[in-house]
Amino acid sequence: MIEEVSAGGVVVFKNTILLLKKFNGDWVLPKGRTEKNEDIRETALREVFEESGVKAEIKKYLGMVHYTYKNIKGDEIVYKTVHWYLMEANNMIAFPQKREGFIEATFVHIDKVQELIKYEDERKIVDKALMLI
Repeated sequence: MIEEVSAGGVVVFKNTILLLKKFNGDWVLPKGRTEKNEDIRETALREVFEESGVKAEIKKYLGMVHYTYKNIKGDEIVYKTVHWYLMEANNMIAFPQKREGFIEATFVHIDKVQELIKYEDERKIVDKALMLI
């Protein structure tokens, strides 16, 4: 089994949250793998910026989630840990990074976020963030 560590953010601007739309139509939160000698806070900020062009500030650690998936070849199980942070942006300017697999990056009103997000674990992290803002 392969172990992988990622970090990402629930990025808030006023009453909106940043979501990314993948080429397959799934809406997700920004996140990505840690690089060598990088701590998870740095990873979270870097990934948010790389995937959306948004510069954000970390406000609070929200927790971690664990899940498994099969790698691209489909021959190995990956055990993934994702660390999530509540972040605040200072504007709503966002640009999807197509090379990262995204076709849209936008801030969505908090009342609409839960119906768009694809994955249950991300919906739970958003719920936790919403209780703090």
